Amino acid sequence: MSVNKKSLRERIFHAVCFEVIAIAITAPISALMLGRSILEMGSVAIILSTIAMILNVVYNMIFDYFWPLSKGPRSTVIRVIHAIGFELSFVIIGIPVIALLLNMTLFNAFMLEIGFFTFFLFYTYIYNLVYDKLRERWFAARADAVVTEMRNK
Repeated sequence: MSVNKKSLRERIFHAVCFEVIAIAITAPISALMLGRSILEMGSVAIILSTIAMILNVVYNMIFDYFWPLSKGPRSTVIRVIHAIGFELSFVIIGIPVIALLLNMTLFNAFMLEIGFFTFFLFYTYIYNLVYDKLRERWFAARADAVVTEMRNK
């Protein structure tokens, strides 16, 4: 696999890790803030996360098509565009889902989504920055191991 090209398997890994960490943060906080049970908010978080994982894989494939890693490191501006684009896509999908699942008006779901949007805007940026740095180190370590093995032969 090329360092510059992500496989579908890696994209799924990326999305699942993103969502598991997000659920661990948002479910208890939203339950506390809304006065709802953690089970109810955890269920909502899992449903929204499932939708988000599918969107994440598709969105990142499209994003990587227009800004492949082979163009070099992604600047802060590119990362901000990435985060905002994904979150706006999810807001459009998420508002009616939240309204339905929590039996609230679209306006109240919109207000809740503003809170989620704010959290995820920063979380998405930080998660992808850390992921890319760890990925770069992993591939560099793998390349070093291959070179060392070849020298030892």
